[in-house]
Amino acid sequence: MNDKQSPQSETVAWTGIVSDVALAVAKGSIGYLSGSKALMGDALYSGADAAAKLAEALPWRPEQGKKNKGALQAEHRRGKKEPIIAVFCSVIIFMGGLQILFSAIRDLTLGHLSTPGEWALVTVLLSILLKEAVFQYQYRYFKRLGDGSHASYADSHRFSLYTSITVFLGITLSMAGSYLEWHPLLYMDPIAALLTGCLILRKGYVLVAGSVYGKPVQELPPEEAANFIETVQRVHGVIRVEHLKAVEQGRYLNLEVKISVNPRITVMEAQDISECARKLLQHRFVHVGDVHIDVVPYDPGYPYKSNHELGDNDIPTLLQ
Repeated sequence: MNDKQSPQSETVAWTGIVSDVALAVAKGSIGYLSGSKALMGDALYSGADAAAKLAEALPWRPEQGKKNKGALQAEHRRGKKEPIIAVFCSVIIFMGGLQILFSAIRDLTLGHLSTPGEWALVTVLLSILLKEAVFQYQYRYFKRLGDGSHASYADSHRFSLYTSITVFLGITLSMAGSYLEWHPLLYMDPIAALLTGCLILRKGYVLVAGSVYGKPVQELPPEEAANFIETVQRVHGVIRVEHLKAVEQGRYLNLEVKISVNPRITVMEAQDISECARKLLQHRFVHVGDVHIDVVPYDPGYPYKSNHELGDNDIPTLLQ
């Protein structure tokens, strides 16, 4: 991967943000006109998705290889502002979720029930299809990169899908109750709104917890780290990758690599090999953040002898 793919990754990420905003506006408008509290809750959840992705997309990392002291200081200041943006979005999400909860509880207790229109059902179905199409596009793209970021998209999409399915069932059962003149089914739309409000509060909590306490650190499985190992082994001078650990932190991956090199080279040459491997990883994988590389001399282990030992030792290696 080269530097030209970084803008493409940003485009893929912003596609999800724009689609979530569009879905939030569409579902919110149709939900308000049709009187469906559940659909309005689903619209708020889409807006929460957009806010969470926007909080991660705003502090873009400067291009690797072009960081100077001033750029690092600016990035450090921007890193301090990132939690502020996320907390601000979390407060808005919490307020919206509480509003949906209180509105649903009021409708359930006072019996203010109304049947959503057919457009509400059509809207939630179209939103599920569009959301699934955008997710497949993002998931397959980032999975093809091999950096492990597709896992976060799958986790976020799962709860978003749960919300939309809950709203779909609530609207469908409420409409069925109206057609069948079965009054208890009319409660399903506010019940779906109540469940949606709980999911919105969970979304806000996850966002603020990840901002204040830090996002959970997840180590990638060995099969996900295979692409990084293959990349490092292409560097001239690297004999073997002794150990590689890829840790997912937010949008980026931090790598800890141990490589073995020829024991007869100088320390300066070993540092050059390490720096070349680090730059290759950061340029090939746009979601790689910090890379820590340890260099050790190559040791084939007993009972084998390395070439440098054979050249410096006059003692025969065969038994006499």
